[in-house]
Amino acid sequence: MKLAVVCANGKAGKLITKEAVERGLDVTAIIRGDNQSPAPKSISKDILDIKAEDLAGFDVVVDAFGAWTEEMLPLHSTSLKVLCDALSGTDTRLVVVGGAGSLYVNPEHTACVADGSDFPDVFKPLASAMAKALGELRKRTDVKWTYISPAADFQAEGGRTGKYILAGEEFTLNDKGESIISYADYAIALVDEVTKGNHIQERISVVRK
Repeated sequence: MKLAVVCANGKAGKLITKEAVERGLDVTAIIRGDNQSPAPKSISKDILDIKAEDLAGFDVVVDAFGAWTEEMLPLHSTSLKVLCDALSGTDTRLVVVGGAGSLYVNPEHTACVADGSDFPDVFKPLASAMAKALGELRKRTDVKWTYISPAADFQAEGGRTGKYILAGEEFTLNDKGESIISYADYAIALVDEVTKGNHIQERISVVRK
């Protein structure tokens, strides 16, 4: 299986790349500048400059883009549109590293995690930008996308347990009442989805078991 990881130099991108390489996938990093990921091959290109020909021949493309500063937040939508346009009408799947703020907290799917009174104000702009990008992605019937939301407590330095709960659109807690997952365990779940492809044009979520 041929896999491209966009923004493979980032914290999530590196761990996803490492997980995929260790499982024997044919992995190419798409990065700006030098390749600092474990991928043996790389394409040096800004995400906003990616074209259809850059992604031709890959079975799956992982979008590990992240932006946190206010001026950069609109790029969640802009960069995702670039990738969708490049993959439009092809059989190449797009797996997106998503956010937790847009997970639903009621069966009617009218309220989200980010709507809660206890949701930190500092994260609201990011949650809003990522929710907007997800809403736009849902309209793309021309792309075989999968959006994977992490648990609310998404820990960059957390350990690798190798165990996770696969959930759907609703905010899910584990048996300890926690919504937590490490980047390393998230990478396991994402690469599982890459290899299985069970959730085309769906948003799913993962939490530590």
